[in-house]
Amino acid sequence: MPRLGDPWRELEAVDLAPPEAPPGSIRIRVDASDLNFADILQCQGAYQVKWTPPFTPGMVAAGIVEAAATGTGFAAGERVVGPTVEPAGGFAERSLLLAEQSHRIPSSVSSRSAMAVHITYATAWFAFHRRAHLAAGESVLVLAAAGGVGTAAVQMARAHGCWVVGAVGGSAKAEVATQAGADLVVDYEADDLYQRVMEATDGRGVDVVYDPVGGKHFDTVRRLLAWEGRLLVIGFAGGAIPVAPANHLLVKNYSVVGVHMGGYRERDPELVAQCYADIHGQLADGGIKPFVSEVVGFDALPGVLERLAARRTVGRVLFDPSGS
Repeated sequence: MPRLGDPWRELEAVDLAPPEAPPGSIRIRVDASDLNFADILQCQGAYQVKWTPPFTPGMVAAGIVEAAATGTGFAAGERVVGPTVEPAGGFAERSLLLAEQSHRIPSSVSSRSAMAVHITYATAWFAFHRRAHLAAGESVLVLAAAGGVGTAAVQMARAHGCWVVGAVGGSAKAEVATQAGADLVVDYEADDLYQRVMEATDGRGVDVVYDPVGGKHFDTVRRLLAWEGRLLVIGFAGGAIPVAPANHLLVKNYSVVGVHMGGYRERDPELVAQCYADIHGQLADGGIKPFVSEVVGFDALPGVLERLAARRTVGRVLFDPSGS
C-alpha cells in the first residue's frame, strides 16, 4: 500500500528485497495468508492497529521459516503461522511474523488449513469457550453464517454439541450455511428472521447469538435471546455500531459480551496456545473442516478485497503468492 485508502484502488505489486528479520521476528516464505475485513480497515487507516505507508497488507500468514532473530526459538525449515510485523504483511512472497505470538503447524495439518482456521476458528473458540461458556445442547444463532467468520462459528458450535441456526442473505449463501452444518438456515432477505427462529424454538428463543455483523440486525437478534442468553459481539461488518437498551437487558436477563480474540495474545498467551492445540487437533482428526472458497494470487487480490468489503464472498478466501 503506497498510501492509505481502499485496497482495491491503492494496492500495487512491486519487487522488493526479502526483509531482514529484526529482533523478536521470523522471516517466512509465505504459503498462505487469509483475507479479513480487518485487512481492509487497516489499509484504510481505520483499524485500531495502524501501519504507516508504504506497507504490505496481510495481518496473518503461514509458511516456512527462512530466518529467525536470535532468541526466538524458531529454526529454518519449520512451518509456522502467526501475526505479521509492520511493514512486511502476508500478501507477499516473504513476510515477517511476530515470533512470540506465532505457532508451529503440526505435520498433520497443511499450511492452508492452519491459515484458514487461525483467525475465525480461534475467535469462535474464545467466544464459545471463554466468553459464552457454551454448553452442549444449547441453541446458537450465527449471523452471516456463509462467510468465513460465520462458517467457522457454525462448525465450532456443532462440534460442541449445539443446535445451530444460520442466518444469511440470499439463497446461494443459504446452501453454504447448510453445507457448513447449520441445523436450520434462514435467508433474512426472503424470510422473517424473528418469526422463523421463534417458531423453530417454540417461542423460547436461542441461548447464544454470534454476531459479526451489527447494524440493522442487532435489534432483531437481541429480541431472539432466551432468558439468560448471551449476545456475542464479534464485529461490525454491517457498518453501523449498534446500542443495546439497558432496560431490555434487565427485563430479559441476558448479557451482551464482547469478543476480542486478539487481546488474549498478550494478556494470556498460554490460553491462546491451548486454543490452537485444540483447533489443530480438531483439524487433524476431521472434527472441523474449514471451507476455503477461493485461493487467489497477486493479480486477483484487489478485486476479491472489494468483494469481501461488499460481503459478496463466502467461506474463507486465501492468498497464495504462487497464484494457485
